[in-house]
Amino acid sequence: MSLSCFIYPLTFSFNVFQFYACEAVLEEQGIFGDVTTDEWAFYLLPLDEDIVSMELPEFFRDNFLAGDQRWVSTAGSALHLLHTLYGPFTKVYGIGRCSKMAYESWRELLEDSEQKPRQAEIGNVFLIDRDVDFVTPLCSQVVYEGLVDDIFRIKCGCVEFSPDVTSSDKSVKVMLNSQDKVFNEIRNEHFSNVFGFLSQKARNLQTAYDKRRGMDIKQMKAFVSDELKGLKQEHRLLSLHIGASESIMKKKTKQDFQELLKTEHSLLEGFDIRECISYIEEHINRQVSMIEGLRLLCLLSITENGLLPKDYRSLKAQYLQSYGVEHLLTFHNLKQLGLLVEQQPGETLTAMESKVGKLVNDKTAGKLTDAFSSLAKKSNFRALSRKLNLVPKSDEEYDLRVPRDMAYIFSGAYIPLSCKLIEQVLERNGWTGLEEVARLLNGHEFAVTGNSGADSKTKNDAQRIILVMFLGGCTFSEISALRFLGKEKGCKFIVVTTAITNSSRLMESLLGNTL
Repeated sequence: MSLSCFIYPLTFSFNVFQFYACEAVLEEQGIFGDVTTDEWAFYLLPLDEDIVSMELPEFFRDNFLAGDQRWVSTAGSALHLLHTLYGPFTKVYGIGRCSKMAYESWRELLEDSEQKPRQAEIGNVFLIDRDVDFVTPLCSQVVYEGLVDDIFRIKCGCVEFSPDVTSSDKSVKVMLNSQDKVFNEIRNEHFSNVFGFLSQKARNLQTAYDKRRGMDIKQMKAFVSDELKGLKQEHRLLSLHIGASESIMKKKTKQDFQELLKTEHSLLEGFDIRECISYIEEHINRQVSMIEGLRLLCLLSITENGLLPKDYRSLKAQYLQSYGVEHLLTFHNLKQLGLLVEQQPGETLTAMESKVGKLVNDKTAGKLTDAFSSLAKKSNFRALSRKLNLVPKSDEEYDLRVPRDMAYIFSGAYIPLSCKLIEQVLERNGWTGLEEVARLLNGHEFAVTGNSGADSKTKNDAQRIILVMFLGGCTFSEISALRFLGKEKGCKFIVVTTAITNSSRLMESLLGNTL
């Protein structure tokens, strides 16, 4: 039906942006003069007391792959809204090209708007691009909330548990936030600790129910009105999380998953790379999972600063044979983002090898050439890992029940680069001493001091609130790591993200057939 059928006055509302294309369609239909248009500037959706999402899953692909910067101004507007609501920021730190553009967009809005004086409620703000740290979202999540997201897909803070979890013939939708007392206590726990907590919770609940025995009528009435409703709600939630944990156990504690984690940890540490490649080849040839195979290839490439040409060609051919030649475009997308690339020998290295060949005999030259080649394979990730101590020493026993650092979110094998970077910058009050790290991350770092006129007490309170904005998506594992860091440092992190992501969402957004 043509829009021109509607000749009476109408009002059109557009979410986020009032695009020119929308006005053009109205004009083509001959009704542009008969309607009024408006836009609903919906920037932020609170998912929990410390998580705010812009719900823009397309941000990552549009900005980092397609180079479409239309959402940058939306991020700037979100910052402006937070600044308007919570007062001036003490300092703004950032790294990444997109972060810098979002900051500049916000500053333009700030200059054009009338600023009302108000007390600061947020101290430091950190902006970080997703492409600064691709390793973290490519690793398997092992904290409870991350696993629930990987398996059941949390959408807008809500998850749908299937009948095998609910032990009934119906699926149930549940809001996962701090209002769920059971979930709130296990969301950041390593999965190995979850069943012990749930068992203890079940025993405590049974004890609370057993209090009914021997009560007189007055006591029973008080029990029913004051406690029973809460106990029933807790019992329902406990039952759901036990069911979800059992479902996770079936999928994530098999031998295959343990082998997968072992391979990931070896890649992060840089050990047994040939064995890791053999495992990935077997994974692809058995067609275990298209997305998992792609994820492992990308993790191998990033941690090794690209694949040797022969390995790249072989693994690419095997993947295309297993999953179809239509993924040629997928490989192009991954290469464009630097997620899956061939190692390119540098001109300096070639020149050095040539000189070596002229100065010494062939046998010695061969050994030195091999040495130079192995040196060239060392990736930015390896250098970053050493400088920031991202991979704890493997000979030290790691107690997951009493974690000592953020590495617990990956079973003690790896501290997320994004979170470690935030920790270091905040400790140093800037990028001083991190110049080499910033260079390895391709720069675009900045630190800007705000103008806060608040009193010293307000400033001290505000300093304990740190806002972190992830542009391109954030994982639940990173959120858990920042919560742990907040407890250690006596502060609270508020995470603002363009969307919640994980390895599957990241890979799916780059599949060639999504164009």
